[in-house]
Amino acid sequence: MPLPLLEARQISKTFPGVQALQDVGLRLGRGEVLAVVGENGAGKSTLMKILGGVYTPDSGTIHLDGKPVSIGDVDKAQKLGIVLIHQELNLAENLDIAGNIFLGREPTWGGPLGIIRRRIASDAEPILRRLGLDRSPRTRVADLPIGQQQLVEIARALSLKSRVIIMDEPTSSLTQRETDRLYEVIADLKRDGISVVYISHRLKEIEMIADRVTVLRDGRNAGELERGEIRHEAMVRLMVGRALKQFFQRNRAEVAPNTVLDIRGLRWADGQQPISFELRAGEIVGMAGLIGAGRTELAETIFGIRKRLAGDVRIDGRPLRVRRPREAIAAGVYLVPEDRRSQGLILADSVRGNISLPSLQRLQRFHLVAGRRENALAEGQRTRLNIRTPDVGKSVGLLSGGNQQKVVLGKWLGRNPRVLILDEPTRGVDVGAKAEIYALMDELAKSGVAVLMISSDLEEILGMSDRVLVMHEGHLAGELSRAELSEEAVMRLATGVGEAA
Repeated sequence: MPLPLLEARQISKTFPGVQALQDVGLRLGRGEVLAVVGENGAGKSTLMKILGGVYTPDSGTIHLDGKPVSIGDVDKAQKLGIVLIHQELNLAENLDIAGNIFLGREPTWGGPLGIIRRRIASDAEPILRRLGLDRSPRTRVADLPIGQQQLVEIARALSLKSRVIIMDEPTSSLTQRETDRLYEVIADLKRDGISVVYISHRLKEIEMIADRVTVLRDGRNAGELERGEIRHEAMVRLMVGRALKQFFQRNRAEVAPNTVLDIRGLRWADGQQPISFELRAGEIVGMAGLIGAGRTELAETIFGIRKRLAGDVRIDGRPLRVRRPREAIAAGVYLVPEDRRSQGLILADSVRGNISLPSLQRLQRFHLVAGRRENALAEGQRTRLNIRTPDVGKSVGLLSGGNQQKVVLGKWLGRNPRVLILDEPTRGVDVGAKAEIYALMDELAKSGVAVLMISSDLEEILGMSDRVLVMHEGHLAGELSRAELSEEAVMRLATGVGEAA
């Protein structure tokens, strides 16, 4: 076996009350793409932050070119050629591309500021050409789409003469075109001998680009897969310790004929084609479409976040005049938003506080929240949803993404929804938590809840939907029954090809 470029040996790390890593090992070859996968809480991010200099391990060693190295901080890691690109991009949006690439490393010699800026821009140009980023170095980062911002982060890594680039969930906010471009960049980095550590919950991506996979489970090594062994089922089995025989848990039954939510002629923008559809009790209706098709805007209009310009909304046959979310909530229409951290949770509050928030009025006695009732509600949802926290009094901001999503679901389930709108319900969620969320959706449908599931994951759309609505450029392009469902049929409508004239 050739000498690894980078190797971590018996790395352990403990946080208060949590053993994050225990004797974990990792090896990375030159010009190799190594995928690191595992459920949320498996220790992936902790290990990457140790390699990137954010954390110091309690024990274990890191070797570069076969020699032990000490990575005490981010600056030392970067000088060794190891750069961590976080899932949440770390860019100064008020600066231009060149300013971001060389931020903190600007020329220190004297001279007019204009000359220094020209030199930085000149140094940035060959790096941008290498990445195929056809933008002026003087373009403000705030004016770039997210995919190009991701390339600016990679450009900064290359400017540091990186030998190892760690990418944490790099495609979570990218369009398919931007994702394909990222794959091309990674292939170019490999050809140049640069190694990539790639973290993603999207196992189909791993199958496409990884040379090898290291799997973590509960802070330990669970196994390793060579290129010829990388299969979805093999990764899942190592990640969760069992085979997920029925990943999309949907026990379809006869859908009740009664309409719960009826949308007629809905518009939220001038010049928009009106949208009409209905949701019936006990069905899961998928909503597909490309990014920017208007799916989230539709959900926000139904829920009262966005102003409705025209159209009628009825719940159980009664008109629903929603001007703000509280009116939708009062009618039993609930939204689990796409961005759970900024729109679905109060991160500084506890699990208990988040779950009980929409139900505080019902938990009151003599105008004060009854602590026992609040705790009972939170504990009930913790048990029902398998929210992994030792105490509902713990801050929700400390939970993994999958468990945070369960908290968002838990706060609405405590109110017995009639209509539940799920916007990207499993984005950034590990496979084990995905299976649990799918099982919960199936349970809700069987109990008579009408579920609208907005998703960019076609596997999810095909696996969970009773029928699918497809949006294209702000309007409803078509509807597909269960029998008509296929990836090709969805994409034809999503791109405007399959629409009726």
